[in-house]
Amino acid sequence: MASALNWLKQSNVSFGTFFATVFVLIAAALVITLLNRYIWRMLQRVERRVTISYEASLTITPSATAALWVIAVMLILDLWGVSMSGLWTLLVSAAAVIGVGFLAVWAMISNITASFFLTIWRPFHLGQTVELLPENLKGRVIDRNMMFTAIREDGGSILQVPNNLFFQKIFRVSGNAELSHFEYLESNERAKAAETTAKTPS
Repeated sequence: MASALNWLKQSNVSFGTFFATVFVLIAAALVITLLNRYIWRMLQRVERRVTISYEASLTITPSATAALWVIAVMLILDLWGVSMSGLWTLLVSAAAVIGVGFLAVWAMISNITASFFLTIWRPFHLGQTVELLPENLKGRVIDRNMMFTAIREDGGSILQVPNNLFFQKIFRVSGNAELSHFEYLESNERAKAAETTAKTPS
């Protein structure tokens, strides 16, 4: 006990602040315990009238507990003189940085994945003309990498189109378009039918 008192004196912490912190922690623990019991009783009553999934029941109590502990921690920080405005600014800034980084990483992954599927499905080839609708961006495909597909417009400028855009937009392909397997078989059937008709005597 004496060592604890000496530590408080050396740290310039008043006894009032220390005991207030202990009181907040004990009060939060008691309130959370009583609230959990009350929530479970309410859920049991509600379950008799409305069907509530077991997962929802498990989610409600921890959410309320976490919210109360956050409030308790905020009160304790306020008692110890920590500026909540500065803390909120720090948390918001960190969340913004994480969000921007996540969006950047997600954009890169989506473009790389789109490039992989474009290679497999081959909806267009180098040298063909692609038109993105409804933006009417049109040009000849001259290159494609993991992130972009380069198309050259009639004026000579090059458009770098993100690969994932081809999975979000309707696009038209023209210029040396290859026949599909169905069209190839259909043309052979028509050719055979035409030969049979020509050989049949009138």
